[in-house]
Amino acid sequence: MRLIGLAVVVALSVLQTLLTAEAQSPGKIWRIGLSHVGLDHVPPSLDGLREGLTALGYEEGKNIHFDWHNLADENAARMTAQAFVRDRVDLIVAFENQTVRAVKAATTEIPVVMLHVTAPVENGFIKSFPHPGGNITGFAGLGDKPAKEVELFKELVPQLKRLLVLFDAGDPVSLRWLAEVRQAATKLKIDLVERQTSRRADVERVFAALKPRDVDGVFASSPDIRTKFPALLLQLAASRRLPLQGHRREWVEQGALFSYNLDLYSVGRAAARYVDKILKGTKPADLPVEQSSQLQLVINLKTANALGLTIPQSLLVRADEIIQ
Repeated sequence: MRLIGLAVVVALSVLQTLLTAEAQSPGKIWRIGLSHVGLDHVPPSLDGLREGLTALGYEEGKNIHFDWHNLADENAARMTAQAFVRDRVDLIVAFENQTVRAVKAATTEIPVVMLHVTAPVENGFIKSFPHPGGNITGFAGLGDKPAKEVELFKELVPQLKRLLVLFDAGDPVSLRWLAEVRQAATKLKIDLVERQTSRRADVERVFAALKPRDVDGVFASSPDIRTKFPALLLQLAASRRLPLQGHRREWVEQGALFSYNLDLYSVGRAAARYVDKILKGTKPADLPVEQSSQLQLVINLKTANALGLTIPQSLLVRADEIIQ
């Protein structure tokens, strides 16, 4: 029995040596599949991820290859995930819920690093934060504070009485968010104008039906809507001179009134560590999922002035960044 035990130990040692040698082999080019839904933008975390991997010694074309796909919708994400499996990529990076759902359905073997997901346990992506299980790990958090965002909206726009709320019943997170938004609105005496949307045409139809003074602001109560149509929402809200909540600072730079979310670039830098560890042999199941929680309040003072809004000094003092 001792001899058998020794043989097992030796075999495991040899296997680990081979895996390590492969990870360090100068001729190895790791193939990374990356996917995101939202044709009108690229998540800032992508640059953070690339730069983080460069700092760890990875160089495009030399020892790593990025197969990046920016996609229109979840159907395209499913097709891309299946293509990653056929191409036998070494690792998949999935940005946000839609692509994670797609890769989870496509493979239980290829390691997956997820970014900017909401409620990963409830959505079935992982078993728990400390012990994700399976082939998926990564970083959770994309704001996920809809009630707080509504409170901030009311502070920024004291005359907010009727709020247009766009939700997508096909997004598993949307209905939970909608319940939180309703609760906050009741407390703040805001009437909600709720509209179901899942396609670009739905969003355009909702705005086309708006009459002057129908609503006092626009709120997207769905992670999927926020990532699929941010530029469209900015355009349509601006054309009707309506304040819009943005889901990250880059949209505030482009005209949204405010955002309350993470520094997504930093999340990408952190994800590079996980990619590196997995490529060097660590199993995703052994890497706890990190919950990003350092939220930033960003306010566009220029947009506020254009809309005739006076931002309370108390909010300006609390803001992490003010865009003028």
